[in-house]
Amino acid sequence: MIQGTGSNVGKSLLVSGLARAFLRRGLKVMPFKPQNLSNNAAVTADGGEIGRSQALQALAARVPASVHMNPILLKSEEGGSLQVIVQGRRLAASSLEARADMKRNILPRVLESFAHVEAQADLVLVEGAGSPAETNLRRGDLANMGFAQAANVPVILAGDVDRGGVIAAIVGTHCVLEPEDRDRIKGFLINRFRGDVELFGEGLSDIVRRTGWPSLGIVPWFDRAADLPAEDILDLMPVAKVGKPSGAIRIVVPVLEGVSNFDDFDPLRLEPDVDLRLIHSGEALPGDAELVVLTGSKSTVADLGQFRDQGWDIDLQAHYRRGGAILGLCGGYQMLGRAVHDPTGVEGAPGDVAGLGLLDVETVIEEDKRLAVVTGRHVETGSPVRGYEIHLGRTDGADCARPFLQIEGQPAGASSPDGQVAGCYLHGLFSSDPFREAFLGSLRKGVSQSRGDRLSHDARVEGALDVLADHVEAALDLDAILSIARTRQ
Repeated sequence: MIQGTGSNVGKSLLVSGLARAFLRRGLKVMPFKPQNLSNNAAVTADGGEIGRSQALQALAARVPASVHMNPILLKSEEGGSLQVIVQGRRLAASSLEARADMKRNILPRVLESFAHVEAQADLVLVEGAGSPAETNLRRGDLANMGFAQAANVPVILAGDVDRGGVIAAIVGTHCVLEPEDRDRIKGFLINRFRGDVELFGEGLSDIVRRTGWPSLGIVPWFDRAADLPAEDILDLMPVAKVGKPSGAIRIVVPVLEGVSNFDDFDPLRLEPDVDLRLIHSGEALPGDAELVVLTGSKSTVADLGQFRDQGWDIDLQAHYRRGGAILGLCGGYQMLGRAVHDPTGVEGAPGDVAGLGLLDVETVIEEDKRLAVVTGRHVETGSPVRGYEIHLGRTDGADCARPFLQIEGQPAGASSPDGQVAGCYLHGLFSSDPFREAFLGSLRKGVSQSRGDRLSHDARVEGALDVLADHVEAALDLDAILSIARTRQ
């Protein structure tokens, strides 16, 4: 199990790199994360949802993603509550107080999933969450040492040198852990080192002396992390860019509090002539954008309120009057309609809220969640598409007579009569290379042309995973890591 000295120390990428590296050594590798807090989910082949990072790790290991790889997925909702997904299915929305009791009851399900994964693998790589040093969370913990103790899994501790204070982070973790948890850690590694690793030799020796844990290596900064789906796109992109690059297509994405499945934009972020800009609270939607995209949302009604509070509804109307294109994905599609109805209070208090009115459709939020991996085509261009649907709600109206997509032979989504506004429920849309090329071509309108150096999105991800495997194999003692894994009896 790879645990970290804190959140965002690179655990997800480390597990991905190790998975591909050990796969190349002839082992069948499976990823596992007992608990993940993320609105960025993936739909699995067995019909459930898991954290996007575990889907990437499954891809690295070249195994189908399964609900058992991430048995608990927590999604934040309005009012501080959490949607609890257990083995791929929505269990409940709970307050933080109720979740502590729920965890104790869920542990058997977590261990059941771990046993399912372990039975299929030569090696299971488990990713922790946050840090085991958060001693206030130790009671009832399922994410780190609570799971490691219950499943008898040895632990490697990862520290991030780039954020500073890595010696204190690792040694401090050693100091605050209870003896039985401390003894479960069998070694440590340093991640995200910039410069000459030889310069950290004295620091490495100091950590070993103070903790007694062996060093498993120092992983240099990985430049191609941006080529891989991120746990959080906000970690990879600047808050704002100054000026619009010459000839670029500017695509604007307002960032809402309930934003989900933001990996939809990874393929656009990597396009050579696309200027993808995230717009945060307090910023206006720029007037020179070719396209505004409304993202998926875990709280459509609440995010509509935030959208209006920021004045973005006025900016969006101005963008539309200038002839700009607008695309809504999932929750963003729902927001573009005339109204959103939540008769049973799935997202909060029961009621109705006016939408942005740019599509002649209305949405009814329903209890049952749609989870499906699908294929289809873009109606206007005939380009093939693939992706997944993960949503609560049904959307109908006059503009559905002009479907944006055909999914499994059925019309899906909607378009405005003038073609400027469209929406659909399909996530992963831009990962489909023919669609992305055709869609971006429609935005260029002859002003800018592709530079011709595009790479298939899937090929780019696969190539980055291979380079990541080379990267960690050169930096870490993989034989020692495998020996640690084999100490589990």
